[in-house]
Amino acid sequence: MKVLRNFRAIFLLLVLLIAGIVVLLREHRPSFLRPGLKLYAYVANTVGPLTVVDLVKLSAVARIDVGPHPSGLRAHPTRPEIWGASPDDGFLWVVDARTSQVSTRIPVGPGPYSVDFSPDGKRAYTTASNSDQLIAIDCATRTILGRSKTGAGPVLAKSTPDGKLLLVVNRREGTLGIHDAATLQEKARVPVVAEPEDVAILPDNSVAFVLSRSQGRVSVVDLKRGLLLTNLQLAGRPSQMLLKPDGGELYVISPEAHGLQVINTWTHEVGDYVLLGSAPTNGALLPDASTLFVSDNAADRIAPVDIVNRKVLRPILAGHAPAVLAFDSQDRPSLLLALNQASGDLAVIRISTDNAGLLTMIPVGDNPTEIAVKLF
Repeated sequence: MKVLRNFRAIFLLLVLLIAGIVVLLREHRPSFLRPGLKLYAYVANTVGPLTVVDLVKLSAVARIDVGPHPSGLRAHPTRPEIWGASPDDGFLWVVDARTSQVSTRIPVGPGPYSVDFSPDGKRAYTTASNSDQLIAIDCATRTILGRSKTGAGPVLAKSTPDGKLLLVVNRREGTLGIHDAATLQEKARVPVVAEPEDVAILPDNSVAFVLSRSQGRVSVVDLKRGLLLTNLQLAGRPSQMLLKPDGGELYVISPEAHGLQVINTWTHEVGDYVLLGSAPTNGALLPDASTLFVSDNAADRIAPVDIVNRKVLRPILAGHAPAVLAFDSQDRPSLLLALNQASGDLAVIRISTDNAGLLTMIPVGDNPTEIAVKLF
């Protein structure tokens, strides 16, 4: 009996030891991938090359020279590629994620600032801001499929969820162009807030919300009729807006108002306000819309917001002046990634366990501005 009791005790200790090891591995190795898969983050700053960060090893593994002032960093939805723009040189560039090298440069015209893709990933869209053009590109052949005239100073082209329309934000003119995605021809041009910079589109393709960082208003546009419905007054000038996956609410972050405003997208009314801190700047919303993480550029921390209860949870410390946020996955994220502008690093934050918090900070160069994540 004594031998049996000893065996049970030893067996129990082994089980506890194995469980402890598993917990430690999950704490210090946040991503478990199948053999051959890689999970990389690509970070752009204002002047230097892209920094490639391995999110399993939690270290920088490459630098890629894509040209000066990279902009519009995007991971291709179906291909192992990162796309971006070089406004100074007038081209788009494509990075092969497997080799961490630039595979193609595509001349598009002066002043491209952004890239978007069709829902099936077959086409890429950009604008030439200095020549007022919308450009469509075949992602496989890298050839330009067509061009179309836009309003003055287009800075962004975005596909609707059904892929039938392209919305072009004409910043210099203060309009939203509605273009047919197949022909690129303009169907309507709608006056919106001055100096517009971003657009959010409802999942049913019916309405778009247009944001300007210089104005304390958001424009609401009917895409079916090509009409301005209203301009919603905000508590302060916004820095970012995020749409709930079901399209029911739009979350607008404002450093000037020190908080978050919630817009009801069905009634087009500004609703709840949540006080966040000194200078809330950027956000990242979990896929289930349960929590919105908001960076505070002045307080060096990130505030998780319980969306259902409109409650700010315990803040998470980051580096100096956190700004742009991203997740390691759009399906089941376990890591939150924050670009720290003042300290020039990438904060990697664990969010998938009860013991959420900062894992490490990885140097990525001065004043990081954009990030894209790719699993390949």
